Amino acid sequence: MRTAKPPARFHVLVEAVDGLSVEEQETLVAVLNRRLADRRRAELAEDVREGRREFKRGALQPTTPDKIMKEILS
Repeated sequence: MRTAKPPARFHVLVEAVDGLSVEEQETLVAVLNRRLADRRRAELAEDVREGRREFKRGALQPTTPDKIMKEILS
């Protein structure tokens, strides 16, 4: 996730979107939402692959959901 100041080109992009019709803006939002969902899905799949590689190497041990929650909450 980006936390730095957006580049100047972002402002130019936002201004360009303002020039689109409402229907074009809605289409753009739908396209961006699909792309973001695809990107998140790909990142999740990579996380799963990495977890499986770590488990295979013996870097991870099986555990229960209760133990995971206790560790998260502690």
